[in-house]
Amino acid sequence: MSSILPVYRRSDITISRGEGVYLFAPDGTRYLDFAAGIAVNSLGHCHPHVTKALKDQAGMLWHCSNMYQMPGLSRLADRLTAASFADKVFFGNSGGEAVECGLKMIRKYQDSVGKPERFRVITMEGGFHGRTLACISAGGNEVARKGYEPLVDGFDRAEFNNISDVERKITDETAAILVEPIQGEGGVRVASQAFLQGLRKLCDAHGLLLMIDEVQCGMGRTGALFTHQQLGVRPDIVSAAKGIGNGFPLAACLTTDKVAACMSPGVHGSTYGSNPLAMAVGNAVLDVMLADGFFDQVKIVGDQLKTGLQQLVQRFPKLLLEVRGTGLMLGLRTAMPHMEMVEKLRAQKLLTAPAEDNVIRIVPPLIVEEVHVQQGLQVIENVCEAWV
Repeated sequence: MSSILPVYRRSDITISRGEGVYLFAPDGTRYLDFAAGIAVNSLGHCHPHVTKALKDQAGMLWHCSNMYQMPGLSRLADRLTAASFADKVFFGNSGGEAVECGLKMIRKYQDSVGKPERFRVITMEGGFHGRTLACISAGGNEVARKGYEPLVDGFDRAEFNNISDVERKITDETAAILVEPIQGEGGVRVASQAFLQGLRKLCDAHGLLLMIDEVQCGMGRTGALFTHQQLGVRPDIVSAAKGIGNGFPLAACLTTDKVAACMSPGVHGSTYGSNPLAMAVGNAVLDVMLADGFFDQVKIVGDQLKTGLQQLVQRFPKLLLEVRGTGLMLGLRTAMPHMEMVEKLRAQKLLTAPAEDNVIRIVPPLIVEEVHVQQGLQVIENVCEAWV
């Protein structure tokens, strides 16, 4: 019997190394990775620039705690704020930590402006924000919440993409609205521009904070550093992780000076957050992402992949129902149980990731090229042809 806690449905595939957009089994079998660690390996596997930065830092300093200045810390924070809405950044290790930081800042901010009764956050049905007790309480995933009751109080769920329902949920105790621009775990469901802009207007009208969770859709995945930047929406808080570290544990909670004014020494912290290894990796990732043309290429290749998937939906309407998403965060809704499709694709050496609503997530590394897109589309086509 395994000594590993049985909380994952692991496949029988063993992965021993990676290179670019490919993963390899110990026997040399090569897999085209269109899951990217579930939208984590933004620059692919063993990217030379990121790998060198990690190795160089590992030879100098791993950890010394946040009692001291950290190598690369100010540089990474300055670069993130310069490229975003934010004025301040807190670094952690996971998306859940970034969301928790934002939720704490929401309560602290409302208390600091004399509204301690405002502590409730409106979240969305189908949303997913992490695995801590507060995060599963905020989310709309029943499976993730089951067995952990009583849940953390302070969250009211509204219908995604329904501004009227959100407005109805606002009370005198409401402090903020929390939303994903694209619900990844929830089935790659995309928030409309009108919905997100409407949330901003509601927040302004009622004195609420707008928190946007970009743990999965941020860091270049949709063709901009953050998805909300493409939609003309200015948040008060953003949680980021996954692609920011290209597989190294790193997360960020970004906010404005207005909100950050409520935070002071001792009110929040993280033992490993801001560690020199993570800062070196984060800066190396930004070296690549912020280079001229990088995000444009993500959009170009993303359009190629989405168009190819849409053509397959038209060709196999009894198997494939819909393509969702934007950039390189795409979802393929299937007529058959989606895990059957995931497994058939895996057998043909194409890796994807399941999501809710019978959707297959297709989230390759952002360095994917047209030749890889065509390879992936050919595998999906072959599987569909064999199926029918």
